[in-house]
Amino acid sequence: MSIRLDDIAPDFTADSTIGQLSLHQWMGESYAILFSHPKDFTPVCTTEFGAVAQLAPEFAKRNTKVMGVSVDSVEEHVKWQRDIAAFSGAPADFPIIDDTSLAVSKLYDMLPAGAYLPNDRTPANSATVRTVFIIGPDKKVRLTMSYPMSVGRNFAEILRALDAIQITDGVPIATPAGWVPGEDVIVGLSLNDAQATERFGNLNIQLPYLRFAKPSR
Repeated sequence: MSIRLDDIAPDFTADSTIGQLSLHQWMGESYAILFSHPKDFTPVCTTEFGAVAQLAPEFAKRNTKVMGVSVDSVEEHVKWQRDIAAFSGAPADFPIIDDTSLAVSKLYDMLPAGAYLPNDRTPANSATVRTVFIIGPDKKVRLTMSYPMSVGRNFAEILRALDAIQITDGVPIATPAGWVPGEDVIVGLSLNDAQATERFGNLNIQLPYLRFAKPSR
């Protein structure tokens, strides 16, 4: 099943490094980031999980919970967490779920084309693509990203995208290319100039359909 933007993120129950959990219940009223990786004790994934561990305070400030998906067992995850902490200098205490059954990988369509799944799994032959889902408090999928196995994810970009999603959530604005927090936003075309000025103050009108303003929050 393909997961599309604005779909309700499929719920699941799985064992994890913090015990058994249900995705929707675990999220509560928070945003969530769900990201997969092909196997524990692999080099690129160790750097990625280390980056997430280091960014834990930033995710917490944004009312966002993070969950890793792996095809290995909880027992293996717990051992691997020690390596992640040693490498990154930060504890990887976010949940990492046991997806040895591949149930979540298949539910979220994370497996690459042509994947084959022997019992003796390696990153190459049972890879969950490096996939990222940002899910809103309403449980709707707000963003998806997929990377090949050879390319480590840029979690600074994922954090930037999360900021953009949150600042535009329910507000008639959008963010321009390369936007970072503090920069001007684009006013939605649902507002005319007078309405936009009343709501956002002075406008920087570049084109009739491209109007910049200071964000209101």
